Amino acid sequence: MADSSFDIVSKVDKQEAANALNQAEKEIEQRYDFKGVGASIEWSGEKVLMKASSEERVAAVLDVFQSKLVKRGISLKSLDAGKPFASGKEYRIEASLKQGIEQDQAKKVSKLIREEGPKSVKANIQGDELRVVSKSRDDLQETIALLKSADLEIDLQFVNFR
Repeated sequence: MADSSFDIVSKVDKQEAANALNQAEKEIEQRYDFKGVGASIEWSGEKVLMKASSEERVAAVLDVFQSKLVKRGISLKSLDAGKPFASGKEYRIEASLKQGIEQDQAKKVSKLIREEGPKSVKANIQGDELRVVSKSRDDLQETIALLKSADLEIDLQFVNFR
């Protein structure tokens, strides 16, 4: 019998992120508490740029964006938001969406599988994703359950289950 496998990835659907940003932009334009404070949110290359006239307002813009991401099914573990910083007369927050699993994170996940997962399961790091292989599909499903219950700092998706 051939080995079964699946891939562990950490990717954000760009279209869903864009939809969340557009919804946040509309809400910011319409909400009364954002009138006259220069609040805005927009793409700035690969980053999301949030602006407002005070530190509290720009934090509220970030909160609106986070709520829209959650509604669109994007984990907040994928959002890497910086601290508010002053830029002239306004405050800004730059945030980026994490794509791929970093090498040190991949090593942590691989170590977790090796130590706590079923013995027949092997994990290989392949660039910014992991391939998990085993003869038993049940062991692979057990590994997925283990990773879902683990408290990791990254958002994981399980794809290509064969």
